[in-house]
Amino acid sequence: MKIFSGNSNPLLAKAICEAMQVPLGKCTVSTFPDGETFVKIDENVRGEDVFIIQSTSPPANQHWMELFIMMDALRRASATRITAVLPFFGYARQDRKDQPRVPITAKLVANLLVAAGAGRILTMDLHAQQIQGFFDIPVDHLYAAPVIYEYLLGKKLENLVVVSPDVGGIKMAYAYAQRLDAELAIVAKRRKSPTETEATAVIGDIEGRNVLLVDDLTETAGTLTSAANLLKSRGAKRIIACVSHALLTDLGLERIKKSSIDELITTDTVARSGYPGINITTLSVATLLGEAIHRIHRNSSVTSLFEFKGGRTS
Repeated sequence: MKIFSGNSNPLLAKAICEAMQVPLGKCTVSTFPDGETFVKIDENVRGEDVFIIQSTSPPANQHWMELFIMMDALRRASATRITAVLPFFGYARQDRKDQPRVPITAKLVANLLVAAGAGRILTMDLHAQQIQGFFDIPVDHLYAAPVIYEYLLGKKLENLVVVSPDVGGIKMAYAYAQRLDAELAIVAKRRKSPTETEATAVIGDIEGRNVLLVDDLTETAGTLTSAANLLKSRGAKRIIACVSHALLTDLGLERIKKSSIDELITTDTVARSGYPGINITTLSVATLLGEAIHRIHRNSSVTSLFEFKGGRTS
């Protein structure tokens, strides 16, 4: 088994290898002056079971091309199997044709992954779980929830209610509520534009309660902050937001600074610098991903990573 990494999240790749006690494979991934990507695998991979760690976070197109070219290089170097490890799967929000003459880009990149040489996909907290059906190769879908549960249980939050900031996140919120023995509430929202939403109503009792807002992804933070502000106005005590992938833009950072969110909990699936002025806790999923890679290599069960109390985290 050998593990390689693109340039999207080298710190996570290094942490995964340290957790697995496996050296990170040597490769050169650079960019020509005209913007083209150059890849060279600097060690023998013939007959190896190879894993490539690459989050397709911004700049998404650059990181996707790095991944495709790395897989092609490994396939031509006679690797036995190539598994694309995508801690964050970009383009996941473009998973359906909801307007005339628009693409289904999530399906397109799924086709490109297979064409480039992927024999298996390992990813985490897909925005839409049905994306797994876009592949005709095995897909192992992980959840950051076990890592986040452990942190939240250590905080010993009392009088807690788990809130989904929109209707689409009910399933995830229910899983958190079940694991944390908390009640469940939902915020109804109305989308004004791709970067702006308005929270309109709260279903559930949140007055005087500690609130845990859960979502899979935030970028401009419109959904999270509008929900948090509405919950605060309805009497919520303390508001903690929890997202698996925090791809925060400047607009998102400003919104969170001005919002009613007391703490933002996220993971290291995407690389980012510090955010001054924001109480943000970043949890590492390196051990979880490393264990999943070990199990895939040994042909063991990955599903058992997410079982608890006779149930599952999703």
